[in-house]
Order: sequence, then structure tokens, then C-alpha cells
Amino acid sequence: MNSLLLIILCGVVTFLTRFSMIALLKKEMFNNRIREVLSYVPSAIFPAIIFPAIFLDSSGSFLFEDNPKILASIIAVIVGMLSNNILATIVAGLSTYWFLIFI
Repeated sequence: MNSLLLIILCGVVTFLTRFSMIALLKKEMFNNRIREVLSYVPSAIFPAIIFPAIFLDSSGSFLFEDNPKILASIIAVIVGMLSNNILATIVAGLSTYWFLIFI
């Protein structure tokens, strides 16, 4: 029971710290230059999250040979660029990855 309470408490603290930045900061406080710079934050964070999942194995070693994730991500990028549809990109990437690992 203590571990469940600790997990809930950690979730509440994490939520409150993140929500406070959203709720307390006013959009009027930022000038146009700061807004422009902050608009690039999601684009900068996305590769840092995705690339290790594609190129590193479970031990943290670079895995380039016989890695189906690389081909699946290339297919997903191509489908995403051609279709501009997030759902089509996800389906194409996942189906390619599943095809490569199961067949």
C-alpha cells in the first residue's frame, strides 16, 4: 500500500510542477522573439527521444546492422512527408516494423 501511495504522490507532484508553468505564465509576458525560439523546442526534443529508441539496443550499444527499426523509420518518414497524415505515418511505420520482425 505504501508503494501505491508513493506512486500517486509522485504523480501529483509531477503534475503540479508541470501544470504550474502552464497555468502561471501568461502569454503576454513573452515577446515575439522568445515565442519564435520556443516554437522550435518540440522539434529539438523529438530527435532526442526517438533516435536512441531506433539506433541503440537494450544495452546502450549502437545497433546499425540487422536493425528493422531503421528501415521502418525511413518508411514512416517517407509516408509522413508524402501524406502529411500522422495516423498514416504511424500505421506505415508500425506495420513495416512488425512485418520485418515477424516475417
